[in-house]
Amino acid sequence: MNKVVLITGASRGIGKSTATEFAKNNYNIVINYNNNKEAAEDLKNKLKSKYNIECLAIKADVSNEQEVDNMIEDVINTFGRIDVLVNNAGIAQDTLLEDKTKEMFQKTLNINLIGTFLVSKKVSKYMLKEKKGCIINISSTNGIDTYYPYSIDYDASKAGVISLTKNLAVELAPYIRVNSVAPGWVNTEMNKDLDKEFINKETKKILLNRFANPEEIAKVIYFLASDSASYINGEIIKVDGGK
Repeated sequence: MNKVVLITGASRGIGKSTATEFAKNNYNIVINYNNNKEAAEDLKNKLKSKYNIECLAIKADVSNEQEVDNMIEDVINTFGRIDVLVNNAGIAQDTLLEDKTKEMFQKTLNINLIGTFLVSKKVSKYMLKEKKGCIINISSTNGIDTYYPYSIDYDASKAGVISLTKNLAVELAPYIRVNSVAPGWVNTEMNKDLDKEFINKETKKILLNRFANPEEIAKVIYFLASDSASYINGEIIKVDGGK
């Protein structure tokens, strides 16, 4: 029986590439989305057709506990298991500090950090019953050493994801491995509207002199879920092209 991976925020960007990478490796895929049903359903159909695997697309706001519960219940009822969880859902709302409202800050924390906590807590319950599993949280170099005042809420949320990862690794050991991938700049829809001058400035800081492609991040995520990473736990893996 194929293993099952649940990927939050999987209708586009890193999540979409991660779903494809796992499908290539014979995983059954659960595509979580919140707003983009059309993209999620399209990806589901393509993965099922191309890789001959089972695939679900489930709408759920990861910051809403009841919706998270319903999503996980659907997955368990369908597949009976969740082997890997990739907490990828996230938003960025870049503004000047003076324009950043409490509501904006709270929404970013709710989705990026609280959502990661909620899904991890709920899924780990099933993993612990099986005494095995893997959780991979998508953070960012913004949570480590790359700070942008416009992204003050995003940076705070991603630093929180790193702390959460470390604590979950301790709490869920020895049965569940918990790691985090911290990408730098990636060519995703989230970054498509960046100013060209800003992109050029940031690119010059990167040793490889380019932004990553989502597929490159997905390969690292899959590696951390694989048996090749069986002794890696509680780690934050930067994937930023070198600085």
